[in-house]
Amino acid sequence: MSRWRKALLAASVGVAASAAFVVTSSIPGQAQASLIAEYHCTGGVAGDGVDLEAAITPQIEGGLMNVRWNVTYKDPADGFGSPGFSPAGSLLSLDGVVDISGAWNGQLRPQGGKEQEALEEGNILDLPEGLSDQGSIERGGTIRFKPGALFVRFTPAEGEKMVNNDNEAIDYAGSWAEEGTNAPLDDWDNDLHKTSSAGAIAELEFTGTKVAYIGRRAPGLGPVEVFLDGSSKGQIEPGKVGGEEATEIQTQEVLWESGQLAYGPHTIRIENVIEAKDAYLDAFRVTTGGITTPPTHNEATCERTSGPDAIDVTVPGPSETPPTDPPGEEDPGEEDPGEEDPPAEDPTASESASQSSPDTLGHISVVVQGSESPTPRATGPTATRYARAQVANTPQGGVDTGEAPDPVGPPFGFMAGGALLLMGSVGGGLMLRRRTGAHVGGVK
Repeated sequence: MSRWRKALLAASVGVAASAAFVVTSSIPGQAQASLIAEYHCTGGVAGDGVDLEAAITPQIEGGLMNVRWNVTYKDPADGFGSPGFSPAGSLLSLDGVVDISGAWNGQLRPQGGKEQEALEEGNILDLPEGLSDQGSIERGGTIRFKPGALFVRFTPAEGEKMVNNDNEAIDYAGSWAEEGTNAPLDDWDNDLHKTSSAGAIAELEFTGTKVAYIGRRAPGLGPVEVFLDGSSKGQIEPGKVGGEEATEIQTQEVLWESGQLAYGPHTIRIENVIEAKDAYLDAFRVTTGGITTPPTHNEATCERTSGPDAIDVTVPGPSETPPTDPPGEEDPGEEDPGEEDPPAEDPTASESASQSSPDTLGHISVVVQGSESPTPRATGPTATRYARAQVANTPQGGVDTGEAPDPVGPPFGFMAGGALLLMGSVGGGLMLRRRTGAHVGGVK
């Protein structure tokens, strides 16, 4: 290839690269384009509001079109919060919506879940590592994927949690003192709170299906009144055992326990009744059980706030095979890109490119050439980015990829060479005619 030709091709590639983002990979199936959308979530575990970022990536896997979502917190310190005390095994579920139009019509529902470690109220919940849903490639064509709302659900695990007397979630009013304890006294976590003031209160707001008040039974203790969700449940007598006066100290006693409650937020309060009579609080035990579906009051809804509007993907049909060059017509020399027709432009993509901006919804167009065939073409998908897009290397199994053909420019080199060849031919003909005329004259 001549230096002129190389220079022209380099200039053409440079101009194309300034307006397009080309996805290439030396390993087949290693590149996709992702639509980046931002969401604002409200309600339930979102509390005052949580912002998310979702990378949405369609890709072909084993004859199926799979739509993957990778969701992250925009601010890791401001995420979904645990609604209460929960043992390990609670589940955070995300459920997305993708509307499909074009060659296919319908809807996909990418889903994902993440089991949580043991939780305290307000702990940041871990997001699922990915969401996905897929559909069979029944026919080829251009499909538009438009992500919609995102729903967040929290299902607490079954189990119980001991809320020790020194937990910050317990609110104390009146005169209380914390005491440490040692063997042979076996209070929970080797401490407890004590009061001898009438009207002294300890209160806990919790989320669960049952609660119990844990304390001591001992001689000389006064009555304690228990309230649940603002209603009195009567007085208990920690100074008595079976209606008789206690004769020894008994620790970690269940002094009062609720019946089965509807899962949700509740409040328990204990109040010392008689002045100069001691009362103890060792812990509250919160139980959660029988939750088979995510409670509606934990659900958060996320709406899109920014990002491209949709992503278009052109795929082959399930039985299509890539075109091959006819036998005997392959040029053993360098392929001349100048003799190829330029690739057809996507009118939808061009319109989006001219109208979109980083602060408004735009459009991404992805073209997938070839099919999942034993003999794929060397050229693979190209992705043109308008507004905000990214390219991610992913594990084996994505869309086949390769290098896009060189941009085609005007054949200035051939035109110049042809002109020089024509001038040389004309000049050579004139010289030949003159020499022939001279030779004839010499014979005469």
